Parts: sequence; C-alpha cells; structure tokens
Amino acid sequence: MKKLQDLQEMINKAVIKLPFPTYPAALYEPITYILSLGGKRMRPALLLMACDLFGGDVEAAMSPALAIEVFHNFTLMHDDIMDNAPLRRGNVTVHELWNNNVGILSGDVMLIEGYKLMMQVEDRLLRPILNIFNDTAVGVCEGQQLDMEFEERNEVHIDEYLNMIRLKTAVVLGGALKIGALIGGADRRDAELLSSFGEHLGLAFQLQDDILDVYGDPEKFGKQVGGDIISNKKTYLLIKALELATEQQTKELNYWIALKEFDNTEKVEAVTAIYNLLEVRQYAETAMQTYADKAFEALDAINLPEDHKQYLRDFADGLLVREN
Repeated sequence: MKKLQDLQEMINKAVIKLPFPTYPAALYEPITYILSLGGKRMRPALLLMACDLFGGDVEAAMSPALAIEVFHNFTLMHDDIMDNAPLRRGNVTVHELWNNNVGILSGDVMLIEGYKLMMQVEDRLLRPILNIFNDTAVGVCEGQQLDMEFEERNEVHIDEYLNMIRLKTAVVLGGALKIGALIGGADRRDAELLSSFGEHLGLAFQLQDDILDVYGDPEKFGKQVGGDIISNKKTYLLIKALELATEQQTKELNYWIALKEFDNTEKVEAVTAIYNLLEVRQYAETAMQTYADKAFEALDAINLPEDHKQYLRDFADGLLVREN
C-alpha cells in the first residue's frame, strides 16, 4: 500500500505537468495559477488510494484523479466570485487578479478540462464513472446553492444543514473513492460501500471543522478561531444553539448576529459563552461520532484484506483526530 503523502506528492507533480494551451492567455493562465496554489490534494489522492486498495494500477487512475482536482479547483474559482473573496490559500483570488468575467470563463473551461481527463478511463468503465462524476458535480452545485440560501434565511434546521454539507463536501470524497475503487477492480457493492465510508467520513470531518473553528487552538488551527461566529456562518453549533436557547439567550444571539459594528473578540467570547451554557459542543461531537461510526460500519462490510481496512481506519483516525 502506498502512503497517502506519496499519493499526494504524485498528484502535485502531475498537476504541474498538465498541458493546458497558452493561447488565449487570459483563459488558461488563471487555470495554471489556481492549480499552482497547492492545497492538500486530498480528493484526488483518495481516488488513487481507493484504486491501490483493490490492487489496481494507480497510474491508470491518474487522469481521473486529476479530473477530480481540476473540478474541485473550478468550484473554488467560482465560489470565490460568489463570496467576493480576496484571498485563496493566502494568495490573491483569480477574479481579483484578473476580473469576474475571466474567473467565470476560465472556470467553465476547467469543468470541460475535468471531463476530458475523466474520459481517459477504459471504455468499459466510462459510463458508470461519468455517471458518478455527474452526480458528484450536481451535488456540489446543489450544496453551494443551499449554502447561499441559508445565509439569507433566519431559520435553518439541523437536518437541512447536514444535507447541505453532505452535498457540498462529503459527496466529493465518496465519489472520488467510488471512482478509484471501480478503476482498481472493485465490484459495485464494494465501490458503493467505500463511497458510503467516504461520505460519512466527510460529514464527520465538516462537523469537526465547525467545532475547531470555535474551540480549536489558534496556534494549531491555522486560521482565525471564531471566524464562523464573526461572519454569522450558520454552522451546526449556531443552528443547535438557536434551537436550544431560552428566550433571553435567543435575544442575545440575535443581537450579536444583527450587530453591524463590533469588537471581534467580544463577539466571539459572548457567543461562545452561550454555546457553553447550552453544551452545543457536546451535541456536535456526538453527531460527529455518529457519522464516524457509520463510516466504520461501511468499512467493516467491504470485502478487503484486514490490513487494507486498517489502513483506511488509520487514515480516518488521522483525519478526525486533528487540531487544524
């Protein structure tokens, strides 16, 4: 079994070598630029890992893995425009460096380039794999739409939020693992179980992200602790707090949400104090553990050698026992 870090490094090297045209420059330079900003390359590495788990040739899975990475960065390019974000991974975003129209059009061509890469699988696998890719891509768009709608809504329910993060984040992990498994020679049942493992793990990961944003160590978290509170992001913690709050606590939460000018530290401390009283962290940790358990249940049912399953268990533990 290849180490995850080695697979990530393989992706890094392959991304650099992607042969995009040079003309027109304003169409293709932004693609090379956003792909050069790095990132963990987790999604494509998972596709290669799934292929490897079932005894497949990871080189045969490289093009679809790159397709997942190109697709992921296409969504980031368009998300940055929608969010009016100035920075991506500490660097200026494409639409800021060029303009919105360039960001839209370069993103469009990235999606097409992703399909061209995905189509480089064996003919016998082409239709099932394109179906998975299509479902994954539609899911991400649905998740992004729901995320934007939730920003405008006063009331969002926990089940709606969980469905949104499933679509926006978890389905890509599940889809990448499923595609990799099929290329590696897995049967449909095992590929489906591995996809379920990835999807539930993705949900647990996102819930942990919500928790770390409030309760993480700022030295280790790598970004501003309390950022979600400052921006009124509807996370599991905020939604649960509004669901459990007394009348007075609801009034106080709504006061901080509505406030236009405030001291960041004061707001984070005030909202966190309400979270602590309502014990929303424990609710979030319980939900996170529920999804982690479902991931492991799916994993146990997969027809793989025990050492390969242990590899996936260790990977999942590494993903969920983290501080950043």
